Formats: sequence, C-alpha cells, structure tokens
Amino acid sequence: MNDDATPPRTLDAIPGHQAARRPRHPAVRFQDVELTYEELHRGSNRTARGLAALGLEPGSRVAYLGKESHLYYELAFGCAKSGAVLVPVNWRLTRQEVDFILRDSGTEVLFAEREFLATAEAIRGDLPGLRAVVPMDTATERGAGYLAWRAGHAAEDPPHRAAPADPAAQVYTSGTTGRPKGVVVPHRAFFALRDSLRAAGLDWVDWRPDDKSLIGLPGLHLAGLNWSMQGFSEGVTNVVMRAFVGQEAVRLIRDAGVTTTFVAPAMLQMMLAEPLASPRTFATMRKIVYGASPISEELLRRSLEVFGADFVQAYSSTEAGNAVAMLPPADHVPGSPRLRAAGKPCPGVELRIVAEDGSRAAPGETGEIHVRTPAVMLGYWRQPEATADVLSDGWLRMGDAGCVDEDGYLYLRDRVKETIIVAGANVYPGEVEAALERHPAVAEAAVIGVPDENWGEAVHACVVLRPESRATPRELMLSLKGAIADYKIPMRYDFLERLPRNPTGKVLRRELREKYWEGRESAVH
Repeated sequence: MNDDATPPRTLDAIPGHQAARRPRHPAVRFQDVELTYEELHRGSNRTARGLAALGLEPGSRVAYLGKESHLYYELAFGCAKSGAVLVPVNWRLTRQEVDFILRDSGTEVLFAEREFLATAEAIRGDLPGLRAVVPMDTATERGAGYLAWRAGHAAEDPPHRAAPADPAAQVYTSGTTGRPKGVVVPHRAFFALRDSLRAAGLDWVDWRPDDKSLIGLPGLHLAGLNWSMQGFSEGVTNVVMRAFVGQEAVRLIRDAGVTTTFVAPAMLQMMLAEPLASPRTFATMRKIVYGASPISEELLRRSLEVFGADFVQAYSSTEAGNAVAMLPPADHVPGSPRLRAAGKPCPGVELRIVAEDGSRAAPGETGEIHVRTPAVMLGYWRQPEATADVLSDGWLRMGDAGCVDEDGYLYLRDRVKETIIVAGANVYPGEVEAALERHPAVAEAAVIGVPDENWGEAVHACVVLRPESRATPRELMLSLKGAIADYKIPMRYDFLERLPRNPTGKVLRRELREKYWEGRESAVH
C-alpha cells in the first residue's frame, strides 16, 4: 500500500514517515483508546528522549513486563528512536524466569505494568545494573507512571538514527527445551519479507489503505511483533487486545471491521468455538496469515468455510527473523495435498535439506532444514558457541526436519531434537500426529518418545477427543494400520482434556515427556 518510493527500513523511521503521510489516521486502537500516527510519533519521541535522559546509550537493553496495550507499541518505537534494544518479557513467566531474562540481557530500564510490579520490585535489589523501574499505566489510567514520566520530555525528533543492521529487539526463545536464549534481531528483519515480496511482484501478504489489522499473536513474541510492525509500516490501523481471548477476538472482528490478522492455529480453533462465529460475523475479513505451530487439515477446512478469507501459511523461527517459507492462498484448496506443505521458500530465501551424513538430501528425502535469509538474527546474546552451532556461513539450522518435493514445496516432519528413535529408526512425531488427527474422534494429538527397555524409545500418543466422541487405544491403532509404517504406530495412549501449550500455541512436549523420563540421567533415546 505504501506509496512512498523510500518506505521505512528501520523501526525508528516508521512513526514519522506515517505521521507525514496520514497524521490523523488511527494507528492503534485498544479498548476505548485510539492513537493517531501523529500522536504515536510524538509520544514515542518523548519516550526516546526520556530514555536518553536516564543515561541510556544506543545498544542498552530496555525490558517490558506486561500485557498488550497501545502503550507497549509506543514504548517499542521509543526504544528504536533512542537506539535502545527492546526486551519483551512474557508476563506468564515465573519470578525466577523473569529474573533470568533481566539478568541475562543486562536490562537497564524495566517498564512494568502495575499488575506485575510486585515481581519487578522483588527482583530489583538483585539486579545492580537496573537503573529504573517505570510503572506502566493501565488501559484508562492517567497520572503517575509511564504517561507522567514521558510527559516531562520534548516531543521533537531525537537525534539518533538507526541502521538496518543495528539490533532492534532481543527476544527470548520459549525455553521448551532448556534455558531461554536471547535472540538479537536487527532492524532489517522486520522489512526483509516486505521488500522481497514486492520485488517479486507477489501479494501473499498485501496491505490496503483501509485495512484494520488484529494483532492476534502478542507483540511479546517475534511473530506478533513482526506482524504489528508490518501494519505500522504500511500505515494501517492496528487493533490490540490485552491478551488473546476467542470471544473478544470474534467481537472485535465484527465491531471494528477487522480485515486481516496473523494468528496461531489454536487461536482459529478458539474463535470457531464461539457461538457468534459465522461467515456473517467475519464478513470484513479478507486475509488471514497463520503460523507458529502446525495446523490440522480439518481445522483448516473449517476455517476456510467460516472465515471466508484468503489464507496464507507462514513458516519461520525466532532465529530466522521473519518468514522463510509461505503457502499462498492459491494452494489453500480443500482436499489438495498441498495443504500439508509449509509452503515454498520466500523470495530472497535459500533453503536446503541436509541429510544425516551432511549431504544435500534428494527431493522427498527427510533431513534437517537449513535456510539463508536476509532477516536472520545477529546471534544469541553473549553465546557465541550456541550461535555458531546453528549459524554457519550464513546458513541457519532451523532445528526442524522436513523434505522438499519436486515442485519445491517444503513439508515439515518435526523438530529434529524431538525425533523419536525406535530401534535405530527415526520417527517424526508430526507425521504420526497428522495421521491420528484424521480419525473422526480425535480433536488433536501430541506424540512423544518414552523409555523402552527393548527398543530404546517407544512411540506414545497424548490424545484429546472431540466432545461426545469416544475411541479406544485399539481403535486408534487399527486406524493407523496402512496409514503409517508399523514401527511409527503408538502402542501407548494418554487421553487428555487439553494439550499444554505456550502462549504462541506450540505444544509443550517437554511437559508431556517429564513424568516418563523422571529420574533418568538423560531424557533422550
């Protein structure tokens, strides 16, 4: 949509660029609050100058502990304009986990919503490098806190100018397999996909002047922050929720006239479960991008029917910085085998499949996915060895197993580190889960490896059944006969009410595995 020949290529340039183009256009809507692009520009200028007044130099870490609001995005732009690196902290984390992130990142200023101030104050004394804790105002509060703090600073443009290769954010990995790592993301990561799609003349992710974008995935994670920054960069209206709730999301789409969003499959499922969910309610929706976790064919079919929008799948990782493969709307045809694909490599992205012996895998052969992308992270914060382990000669190891077909479509098999090895044979949980979810009684499934004295590991399924449906382990095993190899069929089953997930919808297989590997020296095959 952007009609300027030189659109922003750093986050600090976005608010001023859009304030000059459409100053009175709503930039953010949150509950009963609306900020125009001019207000966002001036407010983030004040924030940037306030950070400089605290003595922060470019590259200093500034953390945010709280839920979503219009103020979070104003703070994000204020950090970019001052040269500070934004460190979003997941509010669902424990006090010990928050302490680790603030300590590891070397955070100098912490902005914390009042709901989480107790956590901030409890750990403040143990962080000598923390200069200040600024309380963030609630949605409608006016007075003490962030708003009063930033009001004491000038609204003129600050002197700092970022470069595309400068660090913009430090996002901590979810920690599903150990201690979180701080992924340092450069400014260029937020613009690489936009630029490459435009250069190729593709409209897989396109924007229109009157778009209203619902920020489904929270901006505390790179996927959500990336999506929101795309919307701001294009000058559209961004609709923000405190935290994703299916009922509220459906209401906002209907009442605010939302046209586009980026969500995890679990969020689609939550919205479809709401009584208001219908093609009429979603009449304004034109495009939905989804990612962050796999989607079942049944959920995708229902979503296509009810939302009535074009769907685009995005495959990425925090380390990749932005999407590396996408499945465009043209491939979202019910019944098409392409629905099982993650998509084709995005323009400007190189992708290869590496076999176990280090050679390049042939089409259809499963191996580890490596990508080379202009959006790639700068590295893990203060962990050069861990960085070198996943990033070498410009190639990033995605940590996923997959294959590419003759037409160049990428198919995911699973996380490499979650591969189950049964008597020396690799079993990729994602393949087994997809087969299980084709059973009419199964809503969703997660497959894990558990200890087995004979085979090293055995395949174990954790299954959530559909309401008012029944199935026995024997029935499920019989349904898998002929669908997947016998050694991949789970012999053991747990029936659960729900699967544990992190905030972006990824299943926490670690939690499912814990009780089976408890007391063992190593939780691997």
